[in-house]
Amino acid sequence: MSATARLDLRLTPQDKRRVEAAARLRGLQVASFVRTAVLREAEQAMSAEQLARLEPAETRRFLKAISHPFKPNAALRKALARGEKLGL
Repeated sequence: MSATARLDLRLTPQDKRRVEAAARLRGLQVASFVRTAVLREAEQAMSAEQLARLEPAETRRFLKAISHPFKPNAALRKALARGEKLGL
């Protein structure tokens, strides 16, 4: 790993001891323990923002919509043909 960026933080002495103890329990250096925990939390936070939650009625409408093949109308077929001509 060629990590070069730094992230500094301040902890109370009690919090630092807790982090050190947790790292020892996992058999990791403190830096590795903190890096792993922070990246896991960052991934969860980002995933939560990208997750779409649907109400039951919305879920039923969505499932119904995707269960039937899409049939483009004449205007869309014309636009798609034009896009292909233009190399899009």
